[in-house]
Amino acid sequence: MSHYKHHVFFCTNKRDNGRKCCSDGNAEGMLAYAKKRAKELQLNGPGKARVNASGCMERCALGPTIAVYPEGVWYTYKNERDIEEILTEHVVNGRIVERLRLIDGAILPEPPASS
Repeated sequence: MSHYKHHVFFCTNKRDNGRKCCSDGNAEGMLAYAKKRAKELQLNGPGKARVNASGCMERCALGPTIAVYPEGVWYTYKNERDIEEILTEHVVNGRIVERLRLIDGAILPEPPASS
C-alpha cells in the first residue's frame, strides 16, 4: 500500500517572461485553501491524501492546473468552489470531475445543458 491514497499536486510555477503560468491563477491561494479544507475534511495524513505544491508541470497554458494521483487525472480550476468539488468528488468519493478535467492538452467541452 502506498503511504498516501491520493497526491494532489498544485502547479505554483511563476514565469517572469510574460508567458502564462499557474501562479497567474492564484495557485498559491488555492493551494492554501485546499490544504485548509483537506484538514477540515480530515483527508490529510498517511493512508489518506497529501496536498502539495509542485514546480512547473508543463501545462501552464491550460492552467492553473492540478494533478491527482494515482489516477493521473489533470484538472483546471477558477475558484474555491472548483477546489471544493475536486476534493469532495474525486478525493473523497472517487468520481472524476469531468467539467474541470484536462485531457490530452485540452479542456473537455461542457456537457449540454439539460432541458
